[in-house]
Amino acid sequence: MHPHSALRRRLLLSGAATLAAATALPGTAHARGADPVEPDIDSTAVWNARSPRGTIGLLRYRPSRIVIHHTVSANSPDFSRAQAHAHAHWVQDLHLDRNNWVDTGYHFLVSRGGWITEGRHGSLRALIEGRSFVLGSHTSGQNEQAVGIACEGAYHAGAVPPAAQWDVLVTLCAYMCARYGIPSARLYGHKDYGGTLCPGVYHDMLPRLREEVAAARAA
Repeated sequence: MHPHSALRRRLLLSGAATLAAATALPGTAHARGADPVEPDIDSTAVWNARSPRGTIGLLRYRPSRIVIHHTVSANSPDFSRAQAHAHAHWVQDLHLDRNNWVDTGYHFLVSRGGWITEGRHGSLRALIEGRSFVLGSHTSGQNEQAVGIACEGAYHAGAVPPAAQWDVLVTLCAYMCARYGIPSARLYGHKDYGGTLCPGVYHDMLPRLREEVAAARAA
């Protein structure tokens, strides 16, 4: 694993202060006592996202669950922040130009190197406030109930998520569950709601994800 990715994971998982505040919205780097670690999330402004093509709906209530996806992109060996931003652009371009959606369908993306990017505009601010979330476009029948998190890469049979990606996914889910009051048992895969192979092997790892998220919240 790249040394920088390992350092990033240690900082996140040890409960240290959030990394450089300039990489997230102003005012997001602060201690929360016994709450799970607040992860470092690059906002749409930080990775220079395209503007939405229309209005993104704001749902003025909390989501009841989290749905995990994979993006079926290349399993890049590049674990850098720049690659995470390039991947965020790739997903947004796909959703805007091929799917003709208003914006990225997922609320958040987790790169193979353990970098988190905001997907759909407004998702990060809503998460921090913890009272509402934006209407996504990631899971048929669940977009008004669930936050969608997509992991960079294609995790079909035999593929293994990098440790950096897994650890930061746990951190993000634990923080999200705390902010929104979502039980760790309500972590699902896209496959649970339709005829899809998404999120690949991540679906088989959901029991472990629920356990580690619950442990992170109890720590």
